[in-house]
Amino acid sequence: MYPAYMEESKHKVEVTREKRLKETFPRITDEEKTPLLQQYHPDFIEEGMRELLAGPNKGDRTPNEMAELLEGNSRVDPDKVDLDKIDYDVDVLIIGCGGAGASAALLAQENGANVLLATKLRLGDANTVGAQAGTQAADRPNDSLTIHYLDTIGGGRFTNVPELVESLVKDAPSVIKWLEELGVCWDKNPDGTMHELSGGGASRLRLHSCRDYTGLEEMRVLRDEVKNRQIDYLEFSPAIELIMDNKGQIAGAILVNLETNELSLVRAKAVVMATGGMGRLHIQGFPTTNHYGATADGLVLAYRAGAELIFIDTMQYHPTGAAYPVQILGQLVTEKVRTLGAQLVNIDGDQFIMPLEPRDVVASAIIRECQGRHKGIETPTGEVGVWLDSPMIDIIRGEGTVARELPAMVRQFSRFNIDIAKEPMLVYPTLHYQNGGIKIDTDGATTVPGLFAAGEVEGGVHGKNRLIGNSTLDIFVFGRRAGRAAAQYANKVKLGSPTLDHVRRWQRELEQAGIAKLRPISPKLLPDYARQPYDYLTGYTREKLTIGQVKLA
Repeated sequence: MYPAYMEESKHKVEVTREKRLKETFPRITDEEKTPLLQQYHPDFIEEGMRELLAGPNKGDRTPNEMAELLEGNSRVDPDKVDLDKIDYDVDVLIIGCGGAGASAALLAQENGANVLLATKLRLGDANTVGAQAGTQAADRPNDSLTIHYLDTIGGGRFTNVPELVESLVKDAPSVIKWLEELGVCWDKNPDGTMHELSGGGASRLRLHSCRDYTGLEEMRVLRDEVKNRQIDYLEFSPAIELIMDNKGQIAGAILVNLETNELSLVRAKAVVMATGGMGRLHIQGFPTTNHYGATADGLVLAYRAGAELIFIDTMQYHPTGAAYPVQILGQLVTEKVRTLGAQLVNIDGDQFIMPLEPRDVVASAIIRECQGRHKGIETPTGEVGVWLDSPMIDIIRGEGTVARELPAMVRQFSRFNIDIAKEPMLVYPTLHYQNGGIKIDTDGATTVPGLFAAGEVEGGVHGKNRLIGNSTLDIFVFGRRAGRAAAQYANKVKLGSPTLDHVRRWQRELEQAGIAKLRPISPKLLPDYARQPYDYLTGYTREKLTIGQVKLA
């Protein structure tokens, strides 16, 4: 329950409801949008970014935390690795098993490839399971692929790669059908039609959902399918370096077992990078919605191998992360709460933004509200936030709607004696999504031969801001495309001799830039506050420990 000193503000929220029910809050104008973003969105904070000093994107700006890892030293000493000692020999190696990795595995196998899945944590531990609101697809009579395309381009501030958006929206209806055929239980109306909602930046109802457990339901089905098809997989086995051949092609990867610290060498004719995002870097100190393993590993490995990145200067801060209680600080409060009718109001109970503006706009408006004359509602631990007036949902749509449509949200807050059907939630933006990433074409191919990418690790689809429901769509569209293309590529490619010369070249470049001794070991693998596996297995300190060829940071 909320502390007593918040009751006065909560009461103001209650007494303004009748007034707010009668009002239609105006949309933000184009003239208002640009200065709002430039003044308050974290992407525009100059001191939070710097230029990269090495690699394919040298000179491009990216968050400080990301730059440190992209310029990091390899965990592998290339002079001590025996590349002839192969532990796994496959056609396609898929690194990461969220929605993108699992989709890629299924399609690669369907196209004749011998597949190995390697994932950092458990099978299915990914941001996918935390996706709550739904998956977009234009399949209603009043909607079209063109409208979905225009909504997506507009939401991305007209910076998206057009060809990728075209692929996204064209594949969307077939993705919904494919998932249902695999076993996903979509919300349906009594007549059997899809129960769809709108979302921020969307002009039509096209959000397909499974209550507010959508990603969890999608991942449940995909994980079962991977097991049912007997696709080989390794858990707790992140990749720590890619292997190339003397022709400049991808030829596999080096994995490390987090439980035993043993290395495994995988020879593969193609690699699909599906490692997800970077929320656990906590850019600019923001809390995050991301799962424990989201530490930008795929970006680091692909970049070191020479892959070009795109839009790495933009992150998505979900407008509504939990600001109270502190035990769930930063956890996602799904946008579906706002699509159902909840309003964002300040300390005085006044609505200050139309709740279904694009996410970057809403997040910026909340930050402005908490930095402006109202200063936000302060929590006992010093965080600030605004009210998300969830009781409005039952008032607008009928009693019981909150319980029926938002069971995950109800449970999340009821553990702390907060009934969101009767009390508002305190929220503040939380680091949610990596808008940019590895540059791909419409088949998920990167600028490095044999390396494909799918899901949050790739960039270009969403431009500089992603719309609700397009992330889960992205992972299935480009997961399937990358898996299919990787299998076809593997069927034709002739690999040369394996080598780690790209690691040697990278080290020389860092030395020439004068930063070789100033950068951390990367990829990071686990957040800074994690209890590293090797601490309790060996008792060694980080500074002293070297196991085999792996220098653990």
